[in-house]
Amino acid sequence: MKKLLLIICCWTVTFASAQQTPAPEQSGTYTIMNATAHIGNGEIIENSVIVIENGKISAIADATTVRMDIRGEKIDAYGMHVYPGIIAMNTTLGLVEVDAVKASDDEREMGTYNPHIRSLIAYNAESRVVESMRPNGVLMAQVAPRGGRISGMSSVVQLDAWNWEDAVIREDDGVHINWPSSFRRTGTWYNPGPIEPSKNYQKQVQELTDFLRSAKAYNTSTSNQELDLKFQALAPVVKGEKNTYFHVNGEKSIRDVLNFIDEHGISKPVLVGAREAQHLGSELARRQIPVLAGRVHDLPAREDEDYDMPYKFPKLLADQGVMVALENAGDMERHQTRNFPFYAGTVAGHGMDMEKALMMITLTPAKILGIDKDYGSLEQGKSATLFISRGNALDMRGNQLIRAFIDGRDISLESHQTELYERYMNKYGEEIKD
Repeated sequence: MKKLLLIICCWTVTFASAQQTPAPEQSGTYTIMNATAHIGNGEIIENSVIVIENGKISAIADATTVRMDIRGEKIDAYGMHVYPGIIAMNTTLGLVEVDAVKASDDEREMGTYNPHIRSLIAYNAESRVVESMRPNGVLMAQVAPRGGRISGMSSVVQLDAWNWEDAVIREDDGVHINWPSSFRRTGTWYNPGPIEPSKNYQKQVQELTDFLRSAKAYNTSTSNQELDLKFQALAPVVKGEKNTYFHVNGEKSIRDVLNFIDEHGISKPVLVGAREAQHLGSELARRQIPVLAGRVHDLPAREDEDYDMPYKFPKLLADQGVMVALENAGDMERHQTRNFPFYAGTVAGHGMDMEKALMMITLTPAKILGIDKDYGSLEQGKSATLFISRGNALDMRGNQLIRAFIDGRDISLESHQTELYERYMNKYGEEIKD
């Protein structure tokens, strides 16, 4: 009897924790009619027709000027909006399920220098946190490791899959370096003291410099040598084949990163977080270095900063010609990832054009990740990874999805949260809104 009860309990836990079954491959054709199409490149088609076939957008046009036969299932989206799937940059989705349960936490590896660590193989496609992203239009993510001086390699996944092999869009897109902090705050978290220069800053920068020099020497040597997985993993960075993501904040540190890039000939750098980068915007634009702007819904970094600096920071960079996408690292970052569309909405509310703000979570991330040939915008021949919203998806009042597609697959928008919503609406006899 005890064994039977144990089996039932295990089955119940497994059933309760499983996410929605991934959608099958597209078999039919869909024609989306009469919606406002937000292309993702800054353009809009007010009355669009979009045809989805074999996982691709086979046609997209203005229905007021082009006559097109309806093929397959007609989806009448009159008064609604169609958007490219939102791409969440620099996330730990699928790497941690419950922070307090150590067995479900796989976001970092022991040690300081771990360029050979790959976040992709730790990605949990069955995560209940992951499934809660889709109802807000977040359909893809860059899954990045954390910790150490070099955290490891990130990869790009789509968020409706059986396992990490099914999920992967781009494998090992780049390595992540946590630049040393040039300043530190004294005191404790409950009684913070003044900020002062870090005594170990130069030492830590020199250690990173020495490590990268050793990796370059290892990867350019023609003599036989003992296998070193860490140095070997940096070969694509040394050769300029993959991105190098520098997690850095503060004007001095950013300047030091730029010098480091020049010294080591790093050809594909990306700055992550990059607070105070607005003071170096013209330099970053000249060098064509993209920035993943830190969390929009955050407090100012310094006491003397404008109260709305996090809100307007992406626009300050974009106005200087910097390629800017949004990221969300910080407290509760996995659960907050669903708010990516609203981060872009906040940027738009502080002066950015709405369609340019949309680019910061669609086409621009795709360009940085090197997947813009297939993702990031609604264009003929690209993947049919998109969603239909009743209203403005960058506004939480309008972000109400009715359908979503990943590579043409008609995915479920159900989650444990929608199930709880329906359960308790029924309990109190309330009408469930479609």
